[in-house]
Amino acid sequence: MTKDNYQTWCIRVKAWLGSQDVWETVEKGFEEPIDGAMLTSAQRKVVQKARRKDQLALTIIHQCLDDATFDIVANATTAKQAWEVLLESN
Repeated sequence: MTKDNYQTWCIRVKAWLGSQDVWETVEKGFEEPIDGAMLTSAQRKVVQKARRKDQLALTIIHQCLDDATFDIVANATTAKQAWEVLLESN
């Protein structure tokens, strides 16, 4: 992605994220539980799956950026954070 192709980039990346079933994660975001030790085994599995989806989405976003644009989102820890930073920078 560059400053000149944000709209096209956005359409392509949304499609890729959707094909990987992770676009909803970008829209809604992912937050680590405050006290993971208190979770049941089933809840831990749900959190682990959500964490994996978020990291997949973040990786896809990272892979679709040129080096200069990557620097803008390098400190984002979630896909939603990265997406919002990119939206605000364009």
